[in-house]
Amino acid sequence: MSQPRVSFEFFPPKSLDASFKLWETVRALAPLDPSFVSVTYGAGGTTRKLTHEAVTTIEKNYGLNVAAHLTCVDASRDETMEIVKAYSDAGITELVALRGDPPKGSGGFTPHPEGFANSCELIEALADTGKFNLRVGAYPDPHPEARGDPSADVRWLKRKFQAGAHSAITQFFFEPDTYFRFRDACASEGIDAPIIPGIIPIESWKGVRKFATACGTPIPAWFDEAMTKAEDDGRTAEVSAELCVDLCRKLLDGGVDDLHFYTLNKPELTKQICAQLGITPKKSLERVA
Repeated sequence: MSQPRVSFEFFPPKSLDASFKLWETVRALAPLDPSFVSVTYGAGGTTRKLTHEAVTTIEKNYGLNVAAHLTCVDASRDETMEIVKAYSDAGITELVALRGDPPKGSGGFTPHPEGFANSCELIEALADTGKFNLRVGAYPDPHPEARGDPSADVRWLKRKFQAGAHSAITQFFFEPDTYFRFRDACASEGIDAPIIPGIIPIESWKGVRKFATACGTPIPAWFDEAMTKAEDDGRTAEVSAELCVDLCRKLLDGGVDDLHFYTLNKPELTKQICAQLGITPKKSLERVA
């Protein structure tokens, strides 16, 4: 098993305490020399300014390759491309292009009347600038809007690559076969671009279970039983790390070269899992915020 490349996802802070947690997380994980880090965009575009501030601060003060999330939600094409120009002017060369989640309580995604109708339209516009490495989302388990068609997500991902995307990051999953089945289905459709598995270290099983249910990620019965018992016994972090390391090792044994960790701005468990995979600090922070 070769040592993988890793990347980390953060979310922008909405309070002073959250800001401290974000910067502590960045400082803890930056020495692992990630190939990139990403900063999310809130549902309905609610963290647009905060995301831009976090992205530019991380790039400027930590010297990391930062990918800014960008969505189609609640913005015109002109407004979105103004954000894109601001990123380019700040030296950002990576974007994660997504349709985005609709605002809470809206009942579903409705395109802005002057905005991008979907992620493929957004990707095409970004690709036309020629300024960015474009990453997109992928769904190894059926997206809630796939309406029971198991091949719909593969076909849509192919359209994203045809629109100009360079690589994809998957939604998290709990068993390696979920990823391998999806990878094989993509290969059968002629997709040969990198598809990076998304990994979620579990700090709170109750919270992750709720999130998984909301985004349509199936939870294997054995996994639910193991994590529920661990949470009841106060051993969530220990059992989560064990299961996560096992998942990552099986992915690596199956030919995966990159792992993307959803950190939830909590670095310790991610750092612990990386250490068990042989991923150790490679550099010191030369610049600090």
